[in-house]
Amino acid sequence: MSKAVARAAGFALALALTAGGASAQDGLAGLHEWVKVGRKTCMVDHFHDGSGTGATKAQAQAAAIRAWTDFTAWEYGPHWGRYALAVSKTVSCSGGPGNFNCSVSARACRPF
Repeated sequence: MSKAVARAAGFALALALTAGGASAQDGLAGLHEWVKVGRKTCMVDHFHDGSGTGATKAQAQAAAIRAWTDFTAWEYGPHWGRYALAVSKTVSCSGGPGNFNCSVSARACRPF
């Protein structure tokens, strides 16, 4: 791909994102509908998931939350990748001592 074509594609993506109310800091978040929830802006119905394992349930949950955070921040930017701000959270774990598996799911939110 030539530099001119790459620049044009980048410009088109940026234009598409900003047309939906998203800024460059919002990554691909403009592809989804948003809703105000208190003092946050959240995805209307788009969920992200994360899974993790650990020797304890707490370690597995922390790993699942890290996976959710890492992917969400990569896709939408750091403003969206804060699990503490997310809504509609679910957590499920299985296994036992020495071998826990946990999964989390939540709608991403940003603080403004």
